[in-house]
Amino acid sequence: MGIFKRGGQRSEESGPYWKQRSWQASAGFLALVVVLGVIATVTSGSGSGGRAQAPVSKGPLSASATQKDGRPGGCRTDDSAGDAIPPSVPKDISWRPVSIGRVPVSASAGPTRIEGAVWWCFAHTPMGAALAATGIPTQMSGTQWRTVTDQQVVAGQGRELFVFQRTAVPDTDASNSAPATSSYAGFKVTSYTKEAATVRLLIRNAQGYAATSVSVRWSGGDWKIQPDGSGGLYSQLATEQSAVGYTLWGA
Repeated sequence: MGIFKRGGQRSEESGPYWKQRSWQASAGFLALVVVLGVIATVTSGSGSGGRAQAPVSKGPLSASATQKDGRPGGCRTDDSAGDAIPPSVPKDISWRPVSIGRVPVSASAGPTRIEGAVWWCFAHTPMGAALAATGIPTQMSGTQWRTVTDQQVVAGQGRELFVFQRTAVPDTDASNSAPATSSYAGFKVTSYTKEAATVRLLIRNAQGYAATSVSVRWSGGDWKIQPDGSGGLYSQLATEQSAVGYTLWGA
């Protein structure tokens, strides 16, 4: 891929990420990790491997009444794990298609409600944060990215800069997309409170492993992506020698 030199060393590039040669040339890989690529790819393959699919109810998020717990109406998840960092993924993890690939979902930890590209209602737990950090940004290369941004990115200067940068990038046409060559391999929650979390995403590709971090914030009764001050939704990609220390999705 464009961001790697021979031998697995990372090639550093300066300047806004959307102008970097590696970002433009490796759009298929980068879209996997959230990033506005021309090709939105995630885990290769199809189907759910026989696992139960997460239940999905549909309805406008903006129109949902607020429950007593502050969550949007109809949002139900299993939050019994509390603040404990999960040693493994829930048994009900399955995979749902996005563009030409798939992302992990859970019937207990979310997303349990879907409206078009807006996949929402995540558990108020580290696992819910991990699923939100993995799934929400992957929708940003499609035609509904503005709706996803309005609903699931924390408002502020970072979001405004993200919108400005994203407007210059063509939307994904899944029918013309190349086969997926990268996959979500796992994650680790590097920091967590009830208000905010940082999740390190592990991605597997032909060269081995790479990783990037995504920040989320609890806002409006659900996890939302917290962009940085420059409008980025993720940290700079870095190579990983192995999957040691990560919780693997297992599919």
